[in-house]
Amino acid sequence: MNAPNLSLKGLDLRAEIDRLRKERNAIILGHYYQTPEIQDISDFVGDSLDLSRKAQATDAEVIAFCGVRFMAETAKILSPDKTVILPDMDAGCSLEDSCPPAQFKAFREAHPDHIALTYINSSAEVKALSDIIVTSSSAETILAQIPKEQKIIFGPDKNLGGYLARKTGRDMLLWPGVCIVHEAFSETELLKLKAQHPGAPVLAHPECPPHVLDHADMVGSTSAILAYALQQPSEVMIVATEPHIIHQMEKAAPHKQFIGAPGADGNCNCNMCPYMALNTMEKLYVALRDLEPRIEIEEGLRLRAKRSLDRMLEMAAHTVGKGDVGRPQISGD
Repeated sequence: MNAPNLSLKGLDLRAEIDRLRKERNAIILGHYYQTPEIQDISDFVGDSLDLSRKAQATDAEVIAFCGVRFMAETAKILSPDKTVILPDMDAGCSLEDSCPPAQFKAFREAHPDHIALTYINSSAEVKALSDIIVTSSSAETILAQIPKEQKIIFGPDKNLGGYLARKTGRDMLLWPGVCIVHEAFSETELLKLKAQHPGAPVLAHPECPPHVLDHADMVGSTSAILAYALQQPSEVMIVATEPHIIHQMEKAAPHKQFIGAPGADGNCNCNMCPYMALNTMEKLYVALRDLEPRIEIEEGLRLRAKRSLDRMLEMAAHTVGKGDVGRPQISGD
């Protein structure tokens, strides 16, 4: 169940969250797509797997994951002895929703000669049905280790899978899922923005559709986008991913201008993740107070899902520090 909607008028939420964090021996994880106030109160800010691994390495008894459900599930898969809470259990993911476990199981059974490389943006049930989990920064490294004659199912993100297929030359059977946020970027509006800022590089997440990636100067995970933005000498950059990552960019490089790539209506409003937005400071406070809503995963399912995650970590070990398989790039205040 979700945390109850109670009136918290007059409460100093930041102070109360800090108090409960100490009392509960809790660590707060904030994804790059969370609001600035949640990012700023988090112990660590980063990509989903970064955060789960960082929490796993701490002695915290409680993980408050300010992200979406599959991220909190990943934290529970890696830290079964810790209590994992999600401020709003309705914080889902369009990619996860696009790939129901029963349908994915039937699809796998219809292609028994294929192995399944599955993007981490998926449910614990789908992870358990997969052979290897990948992240946007580890997928290419993992693909290079799989024999070329091996047939591959890639899901649930067809844009990420298509990008990898074009880049590596691998012919993969793609599950037809998309991220509603990255799918919303407009090529026409992006070209207008490029014309207004000649020379400004475009930084894009590989969940974007091909007509956006074709205009990108850099394609990478959220951590990789952030690192590239800080290393580049350009004073103005266009960012084609969920715009809340710009908060970390502006904190780290306040002298630079970061412009969110526009959606079809010419602005960025449609490119803000509605699922991420369900988490609020109020809900985080109540979740820490009540230790609800709580992520629970049946042990057999957890171990099957962990197997595919462990394979990824083994195969992508040398990418540590270069994206979301490595340590978080930004610490919270």
